[in-house]
Amino acid sequence: MSESNSNSLDVRTALKQGIHLLREAHVPSDTLAAELLLLQATRRDRTWLYAHPEELLAPEAIELYFTLLHRRTAGEPTQHLTGKQEFWGLEFEVTPDVLIPRPETEHLIEVALDRLAVRKLRAARDPKLTGEGLNIVDIGTGSGCIAIALAKELPAAKISATDISPAALAVAQRNTTKLGFANRITFLKSDLFDSFSPLATRHSPAPSGAEGPLLFDLIISNPPYIARKESNSLPVEVRDHEPSSALYGGEEGYELYSPLILQAARHLKPGALLVVELGHDSLPAVRPLLETPEWTNVHITNDLAGIPRVLSAERT
Repeated sequence: MSESNSNSLDVRTALKQGIHLLREAHVPSDTLAAELLLLQATRRDRTWLYAHPEELLAPEAIELYFTLLHRRTAGEPTQHLTGKQEFWGLEFEVTPDVLIPRPETEHLIEVALDRLAVRKLRAARDPKLTGEGLNIVDIGTGSGCIAIALAKELPAAKISATDISPAALAVAQRNTTKLGFANRITFLKSDLFDSFSPLATRHSPAPSGAEGPLLFDLIISNPPYIARKESNSLPVEVRDHEPSSALYGGEEGYELYSPLILQAARHLKPGALLVVELGHDSLPAVRPLLETPEWTNVHITNDLAGIPRVLSAERT
């Protein structure tokens, strides 16, 4: 009798078999993945799982569990099989239309909040952050995780979020509704800042009385930064299952930073902040872009692995 056809598996045995199957296939974080897939198949939580190790599983749950396990060994990300990923203490829906939120991206939120607090201190104001008076934009929002995390921490801020992908924006909007921030974030389809500079791409002169670009207090972005030339070295779950438009920043990986930083300088108030995530080797190409008169107080923040992960700067 095959594993998936067994009708007498208890929780403990199913979990052990799942871990073994994933480990044999060299799936990373095999124990966690087996747990999450068993939770998905049984529609239970982790507390129940470990409180009932000898409980027999229903045949349909066993069948679904082993189906999920085999899809995982074939390369599908665990998050696509469960449809969710935690970020900043919140549970986000994820689909193949969006980048799966990574733990290192939480450093973006930390740096943004820290630098906003420092800015208030320098202005001799109470550093307690509510977001009052702040206009923020998340460029390339994907699942919406960055914008929603900031909405959680800055309840009075005005937040916009853009993406070039309508499918990604649909996921982000579902997340903001599910998590209770639908009235806090405005989502826009936009290539970088195009939606905020409607006249920038027109050849005709600006109409009389037209306003300049919308100015922000914080621009934050996790742009695509993987090199296309490195695609073959990526894990199969990334290369074959996450959206290429959210992964690749060009042949070298860092091509999007130049237009992003150039346009950000035109859309920030004096003294306002730019916070961007870096690829593991993109700092040498990106840092010089901020060594211009438009920028000051440039900081680099490493992630827990010691890799330069966040580049932040202040508009002069």
